[in-house]
Amino acid sequence: MRNFGIFAPMNPFKKLAGQTAIYGLSSVLGRILGYLLVPLYTRVFLPAEYGTVSVFFAYAAFLTVILTYGMETAFFKFNESEQNKEKVFSTGMISLIFSSLLFLTLSSVFAQSIAGWIDYPDHPEYVSWFAWFLSLDALSKIPFARLRAENRAIRFVAINMTNILVNFGLNLFFLLFCPFALKQQSWPLINGFIQLIYRPDWGIAYIFISNLVASSLTLILLIPQFTGMKWKLDPKLLKTMLIYAFPLLFAGMAGMINETFDRLLLRYLLPKDIAAYQVGIYSACYKISILMTIFIQAYKYAAEPFFFAAAKEKDAKILYARIMDYFIIVVSFIFLATMVYLDDFIMRYLIGKNYWEGKAVIPILMMANLFLGVYYNLSIWYKLTSKTIWGALLSIFGAIITLVLNFWWIPLGTDHLVHGYLGSAWATFICYGSMMVISYLAGQHFFPVKYNLSRFFGYLGLAILLYTVSIYILPDSLFLRIIFHTFLLCVFAVVAYLIEKPRAITSR
Repeated sequence: MRNFGIFAPMNPFKKLAGQTAIYGLSSVLGRILGYLLVPLYTRVFLPAEYGTVSVFFAYAAFLTVILTYGMETAFFKFNESEQNKEKVFSTGMISLIFSSLLFLTLSSVFAQSIAGWIDYPDHPEYVSWFAWFLSLDALSKIPFARLRAENRAIRFVAINMTNILVNFGLNLFFLLFCPFALKQQSWPLINGFIQLIYRPDWGIAYIFISNLVASSLTLILLIPQFTGMKWKLDPKLLKTMLIYAFPLLFAGMAGMINETFDRLLLRYLLPKDIAAYQVGIYSACYKISILMTIFIQAYKYAAEPFFFAAAKEKDAKILYARIMDYFIIVVSFIFLATMVYLDDFIMRYLIGKNYWEGKAVIPILMMANLFLGVYYNLSIWYKLTSKTIWGALLSIFGAIITLVLNFWWIPLGTDHLVHGYLGSAWATFICYGSMMVISYLAGQHFFPVKYNLSRFFGYLGLAILLYTVSIYILPDSLFLRIIFHTFLLCVFAVVAYLIEKPRAITSR
């Protein structure tokens, strides 16, 4: 058997963990800076203006899926299976270039019509700028994927962080510095420069412009990935890649429904006098689950190319099962840490008191996102076996659950246990839980991996048990609560260490 011990030098677990940590750096920074921009936007713009920004970025979530149409994952698949990797890269890039140019052309020609259709007839320029921004982002997907496939995590993160920092910096420059500088009579040279590049009446346009500039710079920084590339399209390979990737398009679209549609449904299914209030409560509390999603996003960046590369090994399935064990340990620990420190730290410093009444949804949403992370782990079976239609079917199944349960539960009276945003939280929980279970069962049929279910339920059950203990044993003193909750975390860590250490030693 291959050396899969977690304490072995240069073993695959340490490699995956290290790359997850590196990818997580840019993910964490991006999320933090994204949070910092929200207070800026809500202080600079009127609610209607900020609403326009939200609408355009909501469209962006769906359009990004359409413009990449699963080619990023297809690249990973065929980059490992095809001997000529340059052919895979060039074929995928030419496909994305063609589709992006087509989208960009249509969006530019029909910008006025599109602006009218989405109810912004006075701003067709928003449509054009957004089309450019989305097209550039789509073109960067495969070069970024190539960096991940080549295990060049540091360069990936450096470019990604440059994008984040440039976008953040330009937002501060246009929305804070420029208006301030124009009021300073003692800065004639600076004022002259700013008057050349800044128009006060453009307002939210500078949010789009900042994204556009950052995306342009990102693609420029990725140019070295094209060095020495032979631009050659292989029609047969392209057809195979598209057949593989096309179901992922539907999976991505359905995934967007699972991730974002509940807030829209809350807005339109609840009575008007409480709808906006409940959406605000739910959205704020949903953000707490970011502590889980940051890790899962970073893990996805590292795991997808890792899993495809490991597929060549004869003991790959053993590796996948072991990785799942460690993944469960980490996400269970994150769940426990979030919940035991929720009242004393997380709610106190991340969310205002007016939103605390919605904290009942947090453990539900945290567990839902944990299920989603497990589903991402399990999904490797249909990607490796080229049965990506299952990815689409599972996501569509999840979207149907999301829609049905939200339509059913949201409008129920206030005396019901799952009314309003609580119904949306439970719908998310059931959606991701169902997708996880069905993916596991289907995977055992098409690509059986002997996942250790006793460890899955054991670690998850231990985290829930310790969280329950923290609810019923609650010292009055803040200092004692912190000590006790930290002790509970240590209990979980020690139990996991004692269980996994002998196993790691015997696998050397």
